[in-house]
Amino acid sequence: MGTVNRKIARTILKKHLDADDPLGWFEELYAMANDDPEIIPWADLKPNQNVVNWLDLQAGMSRGHALTVGSGLGDDAEELSRRGFHTTAFDISASAVAWSRKRFPQANVTYVQADLFNAPEQWQNKFDFVLELYTLQVLPPDLRAEAARCIASFLAPGGILLVIARAREPDEPMGAMPWPLTLEELQPFEAVGLQTMAFADYWDEEDPPVRRFRATYRRQAI
Repeated sequence: MGTVNRKIARTILKKHLDADDPLGWFEELYAMANDDPEIIPWADLKPNQNVVNWLDLQAGMSRGHALTVGSGLGDDAEELSRRGFHTTAFDISASAVAWSRKRFPQANVTYVQADLFNAPEQWQNKFDFVLELYTLQVLPPDLRAEAARCIASFLAPGGILLVIARAREPDEPMGAMPWPLTLEELQPFEAVGLQTMAFADYWDEEDPPVRRFRATYRRQAI
């Protein structure tokens, strides 16, 4: 996330938080960018390396229906599709969804504009794999537990959820968006019945390195 781009995003975020509209800033940011990815702090225009590294280790994983939460400009969704998943990707920003479709006109990914907190009913218990990458950490803290519950609800029985986020200790400052999460803020996934399959607390390969949590959960099969 470039320094200048962070400032733009944080300014827009503050305006919406002050107006008690914690989700509206995503659309304003993408619309303002007007197809210029330099404006979007998290737009690397390639699949996230943390996700790629994890997928490379899942050679035996079945390729069913996958959902990408907060899909942005679509690179991670396209990577899942390339690896054989039947992929749906959603973002609350209609501009982000339109931009993704423009970038990948021949895509097999289904791009949908949707609100995590009011997602289509047919997504409940549907997906064999759900990717949550950096969405929780850009939501205000009071929305995160409900967001986790909504994300977990998309998993089919036996389905797998991968969560990756910036990390911090509870006594460390929250900092500015993107806000690092504490381990406690991941607990709602277990509270709604998901089983933790694997957990990693690590420093990634960015310059400078960033501490992250990577958690893999599974919904119990029927």
